[in-house]
Amino acid sequence: MNAELAQTLEVDAPGGRYPIRIAPGRLDRLAEALPADTTAVALVTNPTVGALYGERAAAALQASGRRVLRIELPDGEAHKDMQTLNRIFDALLANGFDRRSVLVALGGGVIGDMTGFAAAVYMRGIRFVQVPTTLLAQVDSSVGGKTAINHPLGKNMIGAFHQPVAVEIDTDVLATLPAREISAGLAEVIKYGLILDAGFFAWCEAHAAGLRALDRQALAYAIAHSCRLKAQVVSQDERESGLRAILNLGHTFGHAIESGLGYGQWLHGEAVGCGLVQAAELSAEVEGLPRAEVERVRRLVQAIGCPAVAPDLGADRWLSLMRVDKKAEAGEIRFVLIPEIGRAVTRPAPEAAVRAVLARTVEKAA
Repeated sequence: MNAELAQTLEVDAPGGRYPIRIAPGRLDRLAEALPADTTAVALVTNPTVGALYGERAAAALQASGRRVLRIELPDGEAHKDMQTLNRIFDALLANGFDRRSVLVALGGGVIGDMTGFAAAVYMRGIRFVQVPTTLLAQVDSSVGGKTAINHPLGKNMIGAFHQPVAVEIDTDVLATLPAREISAGLAEVIKYGLILDAGFFAWCEAHAAGLRALDRQALAYAIAHSCRLKAQVVSQDERESGLRAILNLGHTFGHAIESGLGYGQWLHGEAVGCGLVQAAELSAEVEGLPRAEVERVRRLVQAIGCPAVAPDLGADRWLSLMRVDKKAEAGEIRFVLIPEIGRAVTRPAPEAAVRAVLARTVEKAA
């Protein structure tokens, strides 16, 4: 059974070629991800994941014969900041880690982003391995080399492109993930169907219940296909100069929700799921996406368990938050939109259209 569910994909980006290994039990084989000249390993995690898998991951890495230092960071998006990042540097410097040491990110997107950014800038760049433990990190944030911390004025505004040397996805760890985290991860899964693969979107519609119930075959397919689609995009456009921007469907709205409510109030995937509905509505306004297709998006976002109604931040606040976005150019907000399911474009939208969408998609005051 496990052999059937095992797959290895390759990312071939200018910043590095590396494997994505997907299989039950990969946690026990992490030593295989370490380059031969590794001098020491720092395992970066948080208290929640550390309590579940920290000892097991450390033991697997120690089997390589290297010294393994464990660094534990506070849990959650609210701690994805410079102060927490410094904890990694403090530990590496205090323990004499050199340029051939390797960081291992054991956790969700926050741990992966922070560990990757620490690796990108410590001694001007060392290697790291992604070991994603949330569905969202497995299908999205662990692949592609985007690393960052948040700033009070905007999400992921301080960061670097830095590819890992390997991504190790143990599908068994999803069994301990709260249902809300599964739903958040599925938002990124259905995003791939919306931007690149209409057939995959239809498959997600048919398998939404099974995915939420952690059906092993369905999850293995969804994870591998999501990684495959992302790897294709990243291999063509590593630094988001063009094509890669389509991976941000729903994120302009979603990041505004996260920043506007305060990081951590909504999970990133929940905000993206809601943002997919808003992006579909805006696509109907300016790209002619048929209303029936907008409703397909709304129904699937609801079916995976994500919110489909956005918080009321006030239209002016929404617009100011969306202008603090990495896709904005000269103060103009650029959106990823879908003229049809399976195809995406990036373009500005008239403010009147955006305001009309906000009026339709935010919570109505009681």
